Amino acid sequence: MHDTQLTTAWRSPSNIAIIKYWGKHGDQLPDNPSLSITLSKAHTETRITARRLNAGESASIIFLFEGKENPSFGKRVAIYLQRLSEFVPCIKEYHLTIESENSFPHSSGIASSASAMSAIALCVADLQSNIDRKTHDAAFWQQVSSMSRLGSGSACRSVYGPVSVWGYTDMVPGSSDEYAIPMPHVHPVFQTLKDTILIINDTMKAVSSSVGHTLMDGHPFAKARIAQAKQNLKILLPALHSGDLITFGKITEAEAMTLHALMMTSDPAYLLLEPNSLHVLQRIKAFRESTGVPVYFTLDAGPNVHLLYPQEYKDTVREWILGELIIFCKDGRIIEDHAGVGPERI
Repeated sequence: MHDTQLTTAWRSPSNIAIIKYWGKHGDQLPDNPSLSITLSKAHTETRITARRLNAGESASIIFLFEGKENPSFGKRVAIYLQRLSEFVPCIKEYHLTIESENSFPHSSGIASSASAMSAIALCVADLQSNIDRKTHDAAFWQQVSSMSRLGSGSACRSVYGPVSVWGYTDMVPGSSDEYAIPMPHVHPVFQTLKDTILIINDTMKAVSSSVGHTLMDGHPFAKARIAQAKQNLKILLPALHSGDLITFGKITEAEAMTLHALMMTSDPAYLLLEPNSLHVLQRIKAFRESTGVPVYFTLDAGPNVHLLYPQEYKDTVREWILGELIIFCKDGRIIEDHAGVGPERI
């Protein structure tokens, strides 16, 4: 006998890719393996209330984002849930009210779809687990990661923390194109890594990541990019094990610049960096060279800059940000984040 009404709520984090995933094929499968750091404060909170359908009723969905109906994203969520119904049969048996909110600006170059889609996957998988009276074992988390991928490729990495890998590579046992896995044997310095996100612009970006991935089809540098990503991962993995910050930083910044170079050489070409993004990047390098503080940058598909650095330097870096970089941030906004452990039920 199924319950007439069920409620579940999850907080799922965004993640910041170190080895970037850019370009896909098949059913949301990556053209190259990627590796990311799971965040903590940049997250999505999603609550789903499920009411069992009465006789003659059809399944329906109400989607509220930050208290308001969001028809465009609601349509995307409805299509996503239809895809998930083969894994989670209860979707067809309940009316769903989905309430979601972010702790950070939506669609501005922080992986909002990663946290949003993984949070939804967690909620619906949890509902099915409650109905089936099953526990959250390793198979549950693997299925959630696979389900998350169908909504947004990078979402599959948000299911694990503090570091996860998505995409098959013989360098990481157990890796798969279908789901992400937690990265084993990560040095403590990366498990507590700080990430201060400088909000250069919080408006919706001009070109979505989904469109950006599509533009990799036929891209003149696609083959070289795939080879580069694999080589960078090969160099990065030992650094993550040993705590080699210099190698980590070199690869991290190179991957960020490559991502935006691919955008600028797509057809049509486009640019998501802004003048203030470039001002910040120049100052990061100058600060690192003058002080020796191991602070490095990365970028997602947008203008905002992530500053990555060990926890022990947090006071020094914060003072520098407030003294020199804050003027480049919209309304002086920053998000002080750090490597996280993954999703949690709320």
